[in-house]
Parts: sequence; structure tokens; C-alpha cells
Amino acid sequence: MQITLKLYASLSDYLPASAYRNQLVLEVPDTATPQSVLLKHNVPLEMAHLVLINGSYIAPEQRGSHLLQANDVLAVWPPVAGG
Repeated sequence: MQITLKLYASLSDYLPASAYRNQLVLEVPDTATPQSVLLKHNVPLEMAHLVLINGSYIAPEQRGSHLLQANDVLAVWPPVAGG
């Protein structure tokens, strides 16, 4: 099935050069979770601060068990510090 992975800010460095506008359409197995997709792209899990699927927040304890669905959009932001 296909999903869209969007990585923002410093996490965009983990996308391949073929990514366009910080996003990439991926073919993933039916058993894919947010955690499995991030690990496959070498995104450090401690850097995945805000994880949304189709705009809905996924808590850290759910990221390894929440099954992705066809056409989901997985968007991830790193921790942000301000001043």
C-alpha cells in the first residue's frame, strides 16, 4: 500500500534526494507502523517529537502498534526550541 511520509525541519535530511517539498510517497507493507517507517528511513526515534497521521496526533506509546492505512499521511516534526 502507499502512504506519504512528510519530514519537517532537520528531519528532512533523512529523506532521499528524490523527495519533493519534504515529502515522499512510499510503498509499505500492510503491517507498517509509524515507528517501522521511521526506522526504515534511519530517523532517530528520539527526534520524532510530534507525529501525526492525517492530522491526528499519535502518542509515543502508540507509534509501534498503530497500523498505517492506505493513503495515510505520516507527518513528523523534531523537538523545537524557541527563545
